[in-house]
Amino acid sequence: MTARRRPALLVTLAVAALFPACAPKTVRTDTDPQVQVVLLPDPETGEVGKIVVSNEAGRTELSNAYSSTRVSMGAKPRARKMKATDVDDLFGEAIATLPPPPWHFTLFFRFDSEELTEESRKIVQDVLRSVKAQPAPEVIVVGHTDTTGSTSSNFELGMRRANAVRALLIKAGLSAAAIDARSKGETELLVQTANGVFEPKNRRVEITVR
Repeated sequence: MTARRRPALLVTLAVAALFPACAPKTVRTDTDPQVQVVLLPDPETGEVGKIVVSNEAGRTELSNAYSSTRVSMGAKPRARKMKATDVDDLFGEAIATLPPPPWHFTLFFRFDSEELTEESRKIVQDVLRSVKAQPAPEVIVVGHTDTTGSTSSNFELGMRRANAVRALLIKAGLSAAAIDARSKGETELLVQTANGVFEPKNRRVEITVR
């Protein structure tokens, strides 16, 4: 099982949003006469993502903690470094009102089965406690498979795995209406393989808790 949060936080004078660090995001500011954008580290891990800020005059990339740019109409955005204390002064109240970033869990399964592996079974209660600790959780459960078997049978297997985890969450006291179960079958592999390959890390359910 893995548990992780989204690692990058972007704030502007008017907007706050979460972005993953895996790929740059683009923020266009042509409709606002002046906007300040700051990239913050994850409050728990310290990890930093990456964003691209652009307007008609040009673009700049922010990839370091507290890197910032102030954008005006007709002027190319230019990156600069802010002090953490200055960020707190400008955005402290807005940051304090943000909801916590989503949690992500991964549980692994035995081959051609909706039975959890021994390792994942041992930590199910930890996952359930984390989910139930959210004040009003919204949960997305997505089932995955490796590339053995047909595409249709793998979609069905992924759905059975997702529903098995959904049943565990409902049994633990979560509302069924708060849990969205889906299947991706073999279409989103954690480990890229050829067709017909046995890969334990692809036999999984991914859980997102908001």
